[in-house]
Amino acid sequence: MIKDNLMDKIVSLSKRRGFIFQNSDIYGGLANTWDYGPYGVELKNNVKQAWWGAVVHRRSDMFGMDAAILMHSRVWEASGHLSSFSDLFVECKDCKKRFKADVLAGKNNKCPQCGSALISKPRRFDLMLKTSLGAAEGSSEDVYLRPETAQGMFVNFLNILDSRHPRLPFGIAQIGKAFRNEITAGNFIFRTREFEQMEIEYFIRPENADKFYKQWIQQRFNWYINLGIRKENLRKKAHSKEELAHYAKACTDIEYNFPFGWSELEGIANRTDFDLRRHSELSGRKLQFFDARTKKRFYPYIIEPSGGVDRSVLAFLVDAYREEEVKGRKRVFLSLDKRLAPTKVAVLPLLKNRPRLTKLAREIATDLKKSFVTVYDDTAAIGKLYRRQDEVGTLYCVTIDVQSLEDRQVTVRHRDSMKQDRVGVDRLKQYLREKLVSG
Repeated sequence: MIKDNLMDKIVSLSKRRGFIFQNSDIYGGLANTWDYGPYGVELKNNVKQAWWGAVVHRRSDMFGMDAAILMHSRVWEASGHLSSFSDLFVECKDCKKRFKADVLAGKNNKCPQCGSALISKPRRFDLMLKTSLGAAEGSSEDVYLRPETAQGMFVNFLNILDSRHPRLPFGIAQIGKAFRNEITAGNFIFRTREFEQMEIEYFIRPENADKFYKQWIQQRFNWYINLGIRKENLRKKAHSKEELAHYAKACTDIEYNFPFGWSELEGIANRTDFDLRRHSELSGRKLQFFDARTKKRFYPYIIEPSGGVDRSVLAFLVDAYREEEVKGRKRVFLSLDKRLAPTKVAVLPLLKNRPRLTKLAREIATDLKKSFVTVYDDTAAIGKLYRRQDEVGTLYCVTIDVQSLEDRQVTVRHRDSMKQDRVGVDRLKQYLREKLVSG
């Protein structure tokens, strides 16, 4: 079955077809660090654009921003990261593997890797990555690579109020890099030390917190389904009181059924007014909202939907992976939603040794590039070219054959059904536009 070794197939396809590569591969690689290749970066950008369009461009109550990765160290003091952002870890004295201490709770305190009972005492592990700012040794200042993007939006709360004059409720959204010195990273791009977040801080009146909390859970759940994730592979999981972060009144995770089990894609939290109050206390600036109707100032509550870009990319890849038998041969294709597919159109000449044929094919590809993400490929036989495009999720393959030189018609092959239509070159662009808009 596909599920049995699906993760291995996804990792293999990702490298073979230029989605995701091991970082620093020629030097043996840097563990749990990945580079996005030509198709991977297109897929990743499409995921981010789909999110930005849904939560910023198509809403009237959301403002986008892009905060710096490096921030004043007092930001992390106010947020609680300096005092509490750490884990307890243990080390197996036999195989030298390190694990979070709570991982051993259900394993009779034996190493999950080798089964040894020789486990070290728990030690504290700082999850923030530290660096230094300053040219001269001894005069530099310690700063941290941000472990989350949220704080950049909280410290800009007053700037948004002063520059955009919003009414409640309103939100701030951003996509950006974050860094965590994870004890145990892994499962390909699911858990890494450098990752990208898609995050919203939605400011509301305290009395409306429960209503908006429930609304955001459902809106974010529906976003994944709308982009093609099968509903049976998603679930909502509310945190127990013991699982809640120190700032949260409530939190619900949207989980996906990955090949390695159910795991978090996105968390939606009711952060109360903790963050605005803490930053007000340490900065001396009152991060409050002024209600013109009541003439009173107050700290808004915050609902925070926070998702991982890389985790979303992995979920979309896994969910879109298909295998089928066609004429006795296995066909692999990615049934990605048209908004996410890295390439919309591939132009393929049937014969690469016919100059007139390849000339026409290149002319068609150049014209299509003005309207769609299009690739041209003449480096193999047509069957192999189709398989390549299937594996990267290309929606339509346009084949130029010898007859095309006579009747100015091309064959358009649909990815999922493999149905083929004969279309005139003069109306090809309109044909593709209609398919890409209407499906």
